[in-house]
Formats: sequence, structure tokens, C-alpha cells
Amino acid sequence: MATEITQDPGAEAGTGVVAGAESEDSELNVIDLDASENYFNREISLLQFNYRVLKQALDTTHPLINRLIFCCIFSSNMDEFFEIRVAGLRQQMKYGRETVGMDGLMPEQALAEISRVAHEYIQEQYEILNNVLIPEMEKEDIHFVRRREWTPAQAEWVRNYFEDEILPVVSPIGLDPSHPFPRLVNKSLNFIVELDGKDAFGRETGLAIVPAPRSLPRLVRLPDEVCTGGENLVFLSSMIHAHADELFPGMEVKGCYQFRLTRNADLELEDDLEDLASALRGELLSRRFGDGVRLEVADNCPEELTQFLLTEFGLTERDLYRVHGPVNLTRLMAVSGLVDRPDLNYSAFSPSIPKQIRSKDSMFDSISKRPILLLHPFENFSPVVDLLRQAAKDPHVLAIRQTLYRTGVDSEIVAALADAAQRGKEVTAVIELRARFSEAENLELASRLQEAGVIVVYGVVGYKTHSKMILVVRREEGRLRRYVHLGTGNYHAGNARLYTDYSYMTCDESIGDDVNKLFQQLTGMGKALKIKKLFHAPFTLHSRLLELIEREAALGEKGRLVFKFNSLTEPQLIKALYRASQAGVQIDLIIRGICCLRPGVPGLSENIRVRSIIGRFLEHTRVYYFGNSGRPQVYCSSADGMERNLLSRVEVAFPIEDPDLVARLREDLDTYLADNCQSWELQPDGQYVQNQPAEEEDRFASQLVLLERLAGKP
Repeated sequence: MATEITQDPGAEAGTGVVAGAESEDSELNVIDLDASENYFNREISLLQFNYRVLKQALDTTHPLINRLIFCCIFSSNMDEFFEIRVAGLRQQMKYGRETVGMDGLMPEQALAEISRVAHEYIQEQYEILNNVLIPEMEKEDIHFVRRREWTPAQAEWVRNYFEDEILPVVSPIGLDPSHPFPRLVNKSLNFIVELDGKDAFGRETGLAIVPAPRSLPRLVRLPDEVCTGGENLVFLSSMIHAHADELFPGMEVKGCYQFRLTRNADLELEDDLEDLASALRGELLSRRFGDGVRLEVADNCPEELTQFLLTEFGLTERDLYRVHGPVNLTRLMAVSGLVDRPDLNYSAFSPSIPKQIRSKDSMFDSISKRPILLLHPFENFSPVVDLLRQAAKDPHVLAIRQTLYRTGVDSEIVAALADAAQRGKEVTAVIELRARFSEAENLELASRLQEAGVIVVYGVVGYKTHSKMILVVRREEGRLRRYVHLGTGNYHAGNARLYTDYSYMTCDESIGDDVNKLFQQLTGMGKALKIKKLFHAPFTLHSRLLELIEREAALGEKGRLVFKFNSLTEPQLIKALYRASQAGVQIDLIIRGICCLRPGVPGLSENIRVRSIIGRFLEHTRVYYFGNSGRPQVYCSSADGMERNLLSRVEVAFPIEDPDLVARLREDLDTYLADNCQSWELQPDGQYVQNQPAEEEDRFASQLVLLERLAGKP
């Protein structure tokens, strides 16, 4: 049965042993909160999240093409996992900086376990693709046409495509003393080719590398005139395989095998840089050619060629992944754009706009009446854009300040900021250049805004600016009034259609003053200023969270905590939750991804339940709910329960004080806690078990319920 926030907080109270208390048999039971067995490994927990994403490919309640996309998302997630997490562990070993994790594993031990789990998951991914998804797509008349299946007309079309589109841009590289092994780009598709014979210069190399042109699509739709019906798709790799001999005229191609190298893509920047933007541009070039961390090869590649590649990249068998199919399944996402089958995709829906906003032309009038809380994507992101658009054109607006982490160069947000600056308003943008994998885009964004007259600041070196804040200063009736937007997610309209995030808009004087002070700290210099209502990292957020958890612990069985994070890894926060559980506090944690806390352990955490919601939308909201003896305190935040968020980033947690909005947030959290089909429960042994409706119980999918409640049935 689902746990609701509104129930009697003592109804399910456990009998946990408080550290230092005497048990019934008078033995002193002391639980060491630092003991490694009380924590899960961070990397393995992240792998488990990726696996839960993969399992969506088997969930027939999702449309077929979306199930294929889940399979692709798993590949994309695994790429980043190797580029960042595995690369980081290898770097520790390379430079002799090994540190033991909370779980007691050293980097070498963690890498061994990662390899075991990742091989298992990736093998299952290809089994799902080959044995489930592709056959089901065949039944829907969507065909991935293999070389052996080409009709003469299709083979002729492929030959023409190869000669017109591929041959002019491909650059085969023979391996000999004057042509050493090429420096291949991170995650690029390549082929190792076995050759026999001599070339025009009399060279007898035996081997060549063929990098697939990155400008070409990896999946091509065959025209209807060479097909008998349905949707017919062919892989670029199949075309290159079929015509590899044309790349080496006069020589015999004995074998052609695809492979892909994943490299370290983490950027390392010094904290004392004089010019962050210039340094970052240099690092972005090196990202494409970092140390190798994973090699994927076709499973039909001969052993001697596989070993040759491993040696060339300085990798071992542990880093090798033999796959039965394309080495980059992420590119299969192109299917959704190549195949016109809306019946095999999620139904479209129209995000709603609250009546409070619909009934008024001015966002300022709406916000001045009462604060606004939006839950994207169920509710429209457009009011946030409207606030900036109207601020840009409003003659009474004097200044706009905004943080930008991920937004997109061509977004409406950026256009509004540029428009405001061109109209003579004081516009300041704090752009986080180091937003992972958005660095190049943010450099371009900074240039565009500077050209429009916006004051661009790159935040604080050493502390990523991850908070989501807009401040609009407007003159009203002879005085200045501040309007604020605070969010849990990025100012990216595309993400707002795919990620769940809260937007909060208010003209509360104290919050406006707090946000103004935060911008002063970001753009200027000086001591940390006193903040009234907001919690902000790296200064007060961590300590205030611990204090409020301790306050609930003091209430014992009357205490209540519900936290919604993307990840939970910070040791002090986990220990505080353990102590609260030992005191009898009922705790529900809704954690999408990494969770290092071990729930359900007698005497330690039997009052803690952890669930992960995986569905159509990426869960991204961060909410902290404190029962506070029946007077709930609720905060939304940009920060997860991770060391980096709480201690080494600029983050903000903001209070929701309007009673109606508090009730609404409580209802949203109750909805997630009632989910019985798209939620996974973390067990004491570290495994996740997917919840299932009880006998004669209806399915309750939280995201679908929110979609119907807020946006109307799609």
C-alpha cells in the first residue's frame, strides 16, 4: 500500500534501535553510521538507474517507438557514465589519487564490479533490441533491411547512395610506418578492415581504418519506389560494409568490422584561471581525444583484431564490449523522425495554463495578486517566457538579471534578454560555461548576448552556478518592486516538455531581496550577505537541511520527512536521515537515480522507504517536505542531495508558503508515493523491485495521473 504524507505519521512507526540505547536484553546496541555496509556504491547505483530506463523498453504500456527510444536513452546514459564516472575512477588510479568510497570500495574494486554489471546490462540491451523490439517493429511493417535481404533494386539504390554521398567524404587510412594508427574522435563509428594484396605504391599493409563520416546519418530510409511497402531503413554501416572494396581498389577486403571508442570527456580546469572562456575553448578540443575508457566491437570481429585494438587504446578485456548489432544504438533515435507512425508514439498533449494567468494580460498583475507555482511539462513553460518578454517591453522595468545553465542559443528566453538590452534596460546574465556537454553552446550563447548589450558574467570560478533565478526590477507607484522566478530546472523550453520541474513566481519582498543579494554575490565580490528566506549553497543550504532533519528527529514518531531528489550521495545528509529513522520518523525518499542510502535495515533505517519513478518524463523536481508537527514546511530547490550540490555549487532552495500551494505540493508528492506501476522500490540488499498493482487494484501511474489532472487527458 502506498504511503501518503497526510496519514498519521506514527501509524507505521518502526521500533528502530537508537544508537547508544539499551535493547530489551540489556545489551548495548551501537550502530556505526560510518560503517561501509550502510552505504551503496555510487557508480553501481547509477548503473541501476540506467537499467531501470532500459527496462522501459519491455513495458508494453509505452508505445513501440518510445520503447525503442528508451533503449537508445540507455545507450546515451551509458556513454556519459563511461566518459565521466569510469573515466574519473581510472584517473584516480593513473595519478595515484585513489580514495575509498563510503561503501568501502577502492577504485580498482569499483571498476571490476562496474565491468561485471555493465556487461550484463549491455548484453541484455542487445537481446531486447534483437529479440523483442526489432521483431515487434517488423510486425508493424517497419523494417531494418540487412544486406542479405536487399532486393536487386535496393542494392542498386544503395550503390548509388554510396557513390554519391559516402565515397566523396570518407577517408580510409591504411596502417603502415608512414600512416600510424589515427587519433579517432570520441564515440565515432569506425571500421577496422583486413586487406590482402598490394596498393598502387606496392605497399602491403594488411590493415586499414575507415572512420565513418560524422556528417552522414547513421540510418537512411529507402525510397518507396524500391520497396514493396512499409517503412524500410538501412544502416550506414551496412552500406560501408557492402562497398568497402571500393575504398581499396585492386585489393581484397577479407573482413570489415565496426568498432567505437569511448574516451574520457570530463573537463579539468584550474580554479585560478585568468580567462575561463579561453581555457574552456582549449579544453573542449581535447575532450574529443581523451584517454580511452571503453571499446565496443562487433561480436564477429576476429580475436586478433580485437586484441590489436585493445593494445592500441591501452585497454584490457575488462574494457571490451562485444555487441551483436550496431555499436552506437543512440543513433536509432532517428527512427522517430524517419517513420511517420503517430500511433506508435506517445499521444500529443497540451500543457495547461492556470486560470490565474489566463485571465490576465500582464504577468506582473498575476504575480502581484498571489504567487504562482507551475509543474512542467504538465503545465506550460510559456508563462516564464512571457514574464521575460513582457519585462523586455515594459517601460517601467529597469533591470533584469538571470542565471543560465542550459537554455539553448536560439531560445525565446535568450531572445527576450537580448531584446531587453537593446531597449536600454540593464540586463545581466550569469552564464555557467561549465554545464557539462553544454559548454560549447554556452560559449556561443555568451557571445550572442554580449553582442546585444547584455552584461555577461561567468559566475564564480570553482563553484558551478546551478541555481535557476530570474529577477525583474520594476518601478511601480514611485517605488521599486522585485519580481522573481525560481525553478528546479533549466531555462530550456525543450527540457520543459520532457523533464518534470517546478517554476515559482513571486513578488514577496523578502525573497526578492534575497535573490538580489545572491546576484550581488555572483557578479560582485565581498562577504556572504545575510539571507532571510532562501537557503543557498555553498553557505547555508547544507547546514539548514541538517538542522530541519534534526528537528523532525526530535519529534520521534510524530516526525515526517519526504524528500524528492535526483540523487542522494552526501554522507552527512544520509547520516542525519539514519538518525531520524532511528528516532521513529517516517521517511519517504523519491530518488530518480543514485541512492547511496540503504533503506529498511533494522535498527538503522527501517523507517525509510526509497522509490524511483521512471516513466514518459524525466523526473527532475527537487522538493524537501518537513512535517513540522502538522505545520508543514516545504522547499523546492535546484539542488540534489549530493556533495557537489550542497558544498561546491551555487544552489538555491526556496520556501513555498502559500497554504494552497503547500497543499498542492503535498498532493503531488502523495501522487508519486501512490504510484503502483512506474515506481521501483529500493531493497535493503541494493536491488530495485518494480511495484505492481495488487489483485483487483487499478494501475496508478503517477505521471499519467498528473498529466490528466493538470493538462487534461492526452
